[in-house]
Amino acid sequence: MTKKLKVDSDGPVAIVTINRPEVRNALDNETASALTQALRAFDADASLRVAVLTGAGGHFCAGADLKALAAGQDYEPWAGAADGPCHDVLSKPVIAAVAGYACAGGLGVALRCDLRVVEESATFAVLSRRWGVPMSDGTTVRLPRLIGMGRALDMLLTARKVGGAEAVAIGLADRLVPDGQALTAAVALAKEMSAFPQIAMRSDRMSAIRQWDLPEADAIAQEMQLAAEARRIEAQSGAARFAAGAGRHGEVQG
Repeated sequence: MTKKLKVDSDGPVAIVTINRPEVRNALDNETASALTQALRAFDADASLRVAVLTGAGGHFCAGADLKALAAGQDYEPWAGAADGPCHDVLSKPVIAAVAGYACAGGLGVALRCDLRVVEESATFAVLSRRWGVPMSDGTTVRLPRLIGMGRALDMLLTARKVGGAEAVAIGLADRLVPDGQALTAAVALAKEMSAFPQIAMRSDRMSAIRQWDLPEADAIAQEMQLAAEARRIEAQSGAARFAAGAGRHGEVQG
């Protein structure tokens, strides 16, 4: 592992930090490769349930390292790479803790995550538009699916900056927190998710991810197939806990 990426754990939560604050955590190929390895290791570790992806020094990720690109290095897009974690979908959720800039390829990295916790002053934008660098991290696919074609084209064609509050309003982000609180809030959310029965949560997640290119009937059949293990292992014991009085009055603990 490189010093350009840090991996820590807090109980069942993996905390993966892009550690290049001097370039607003821009990704060169070494960092992108380390990020792939870190998330694959998280997915394979049975003691870890949810990952939080963040950046050091007050920024999430400014995208590809343009200085490396200018020097002749061919950037290998992380979030859209055929051999990256996007190709083989992770079996566990990843939360982005976004402060500062999540731009160009950094926007693609944030979109690769399942949820995005953002600070009020966070900025999402396709700032690479100014330099003739195309999006190649899955952004032109994931962004329209998440926020709709019109809003996506507005960001893709104009390099318009979207702040934290607007990101939540249009569905680009999921939770808004004060500046300086994204990582703390994301880890707290990850721990909440880690407390739930995991088989059912992961099967529901995978059904939602895999349904896009299926007709409705096939997608529902897939949902039933994915849910079978949770129904067999978790559902009866969970229903018994409910019948015994747990989970009343809106309580959400697992």
